[in-house]
Amino acid sequence: MADGRQLLYFDDSEPYASGAATRELRDTRDLPPVASTSTMRYDVLTGEWVALAAHRMTRTFMPPADLCPLCPARPGRPAGEVPAGDYDVVVFENRFPSYAGAGTELAREPAGLVDGEALWPVRPAVGRTEVVCFTADHDATFADLPVERVRTVVEAWADRTAELSALDGVGQVFPFENRGVEIGVTLQHPHGQIYAYPTATPRTAALLRQAEAHRRATGGSLLRDVLDAERRAGTRVVLSGEAWTAYVPAAARWPVEVHLAPHRDVPDLAALDGAERDELAVVYSELLARLDRCFEGVQRLPYISGWHQAPVGEGRELGRLHLQAFSVMRSPGRLKYLAGSESGMGAWVNDTTPERIADRLREVAS
Repeated sequence: MADGRQLLYFDDSEPYASGAATRELRDTRDLPPVASTSTMRYDVLTGEWVALAAHRMTRTFMPPADLCPLCPARPGRPAGEVPAGDYDVVVFENRFPSYAGAGTELAREPAGLVDGEALWPVRPAVGRTEVVCFTADHDATFADLPVERVRTVVEAWADRTAELSALDGVGQVFPFENRGVEIGVTLQHPHGQIYAYPTATPRTAALLRQAEAHRRATGGSLLRDVLDAERRAGTRVVLSGEAWTAYVPAAARWPVEVHLAPHRDVPDLAALDGAERDELAVVYSELLARLDRCFEGVQRLPYISGWHQAPVGEGRELGRLHLQAFSVMRSPGRLKYLAGSESGMGAWVNDTTPERIADRLREVAS
């Protein structure tokens, strides 16, 4: 790109798959270099690292459709992030990254202290953040995509997982999609992101602690045993194929929540074989379609859908690939707000039961 960022096309149709339509394209914008000022400070009260990315305050926010920077280049409209006149799937580095510098000297920069106090270590927020455009169609949703295009997205996720995991300074890779203004999206074009974190995230760290305790107590794999138990019970399973099962977790936190896991033990998307990727495209399409039918009168359910993958280094053997998709909507027009108990104390209260969620997701099957 004009400012040195990397852009990658993942195509399944001609003239794009051969590169004929994109090989000679150049980003001709006059852009200054990306300047990431992200740092991470250690929270001594929780043991977690908090990223500070003040430069993101000026990022693009909800432009009209004719100024969308994720749409393909077209005559008569300002140049955006994708120089091609059309595309299937495209991935590029975020211009306003939360994490940056993975694979560079920044990954080896020593940590310091805030105000010289030993209680407050600080270090660069090393990592990488990428944008994944699922389609050139501004008005589409992921659930609208044909299965063949979803399969291309799966390939992009797997490719980027492998590439980012190999970068110096990366500890975990998280592909995800935020959809809906209720979630806080800043661009309406159908897209997701991939965060490459410098360490395992707090959620993953907690899971690894539980998995290690489970292994010591039973000798088993926690995530494997959870999947097997859900399949045995069947009460919360919403769909199942040869290689994948989707279920509502027994302790679901959200009014709409579903997990999707492969039957084979794999650490991440890059480890899936061809048949597993093929079925994933079908199963995931159906799952998103059911989410959109979950509430009558709601055409596009706001949701977060993210792939939990094993960390790159320590604890990798305890991780296992699975998707978590959930919505903050508890009924049409009503949101599940994280108020005092959830936000202040982390003590969750769900407004329904996992069994009711599963019943509904089975009722709206295609």
